[in-house]
Amino acid sequence: MELVLTITNLVLATIMAGIFGVWVYFLAYMTKSFRQSPMLESLDRTSIRRFPQVSVILPARNEDRYIARCLDSLLGQDYPNFEIIAINDSSTDRTGEIIKAYAAKDSHIIHIDATPKPEGWTGKNWACYQGYLHARSELLLFTDADSKHLPSAMSLAVGHLVSQNLDAVTAVPRLICNDFWTKMTLPVLATFLHTRFSPIRVNDPNTKTGYFFGSFFLITRSTYEAVGTHEGVKEELVEDGALGGKVKASKFRMKMLRGENQIDAVWARDLPTLWQGLRRFMIPVYYQDKVDAYMMVTAVFFILFVPFVSLPYLLVASFVGNLSFSILIGLQVSTIALIMITIAAQCRLAIFENPLYAFAAPLSGALVSFSFISAIADAKKKGAVSWRDRKYTITKNQNPLA
Repeated sequence: MELVLTITNLVLATIMAGIFGVWVYFLAYMTKSFRQSPMLESLDRTSIRRFPQVSVILPARNEDRYIARCLDSLLGQDYPNFEIIAINDSSTDRTGEIIKAYAAKDSHIIHIDATPKPEGWTGKNWACYQGYLHARSELLLFTDADSKHLPSAMSLAVGHLVSQNLDAVTAVPRLICNDFWTKMTLPVLATFLHTRFSPIRVNDPNTKTGYFFGSFFLITRSTYEAVGTHEGVKEELVEDGALGGKVKASKFRMKMLRGENQIDAVWARDLPTLWQGLRRFMIPVYYQDKVDAYMMVTAVFFILFVPFVSLPYLLVASFVGNLSFSILIGLQVSTIALIMITIAAQCRLAIFENPLYAFAAPLSGALVSFSFISAIADAKKKGAVSWRDRKYTITKNQNPLA
């Protein structure tokens, strides 16, 4: 019995050492990303000499809770030359009525009722495409109906694009958490985002990483058309990531900026939308590469959940108080402490929530892990993903985040 426990302790200690190393990397890279990533407001706006017209493309489906706030913030922009194409995407609430009322009062707003989406399109992509068809400007600014912008956001984005001769600019928003489940889970997800889609990677022309945040990306019309518009990503559920990936792959000049002081966006409304939001990330990955999807789910399970779920084993292992147990408990306690420190830092630096949510790490790890596992299990089912009151069946032709 003692030999079995000793071997088990050493195996678990090896696994824990690997997990500890991963979290060391997460914390180091996250810190580097916050320190080195450019800010949207870093531009001297007095240097802007040209003000090309901007068409803001704003799709909205069942957003009567947020659409007025978004429109007010867009109408309050200090940029002198813009129009707002607000698309009601077959809403069943008062969204269309609110947009129509705003359009009647302000000529900046063009109200469109999107026609029912054709087969093979996701709803938001079709709405964005409809907005593009009505846009008259050389610059297109895509944003979401649950976002809010400070008055200088548009000016700063255009200033960066024009002064640096860029083809596209996207800004990382402050992600607003409205419920306990999102507040405890988003810091974990943001930690992964900072390592996978950091501005450091996106802004490096030598990497393949490209990404747009759907809540705010500015792109020239010629670039948007060259990568196929939203028609080129018409089936994608994570269309902003896919479109940003195509821009980067096509060698256009793009830049990602930290915009949490200028823009905020609501990521999830409640537990059901959080659960479906997590699933919609994983299912396209499964269809691109099943082996990669299984490896990713396994890695997430070990990185986020195993350090906590294996704690009861320490009670058993404590009966063998030898060196192997001391090594294991030291690594396990250190790993859990590092996980909580990293999540607390993310709460403080990016999510702007109470760092005490780090103590919910076991729950958030379980939620992320099991949402990914359920996504893989349901991937082949019809209507596997429910998003914005629509059900989608994913096909093998869809790609995950680029």
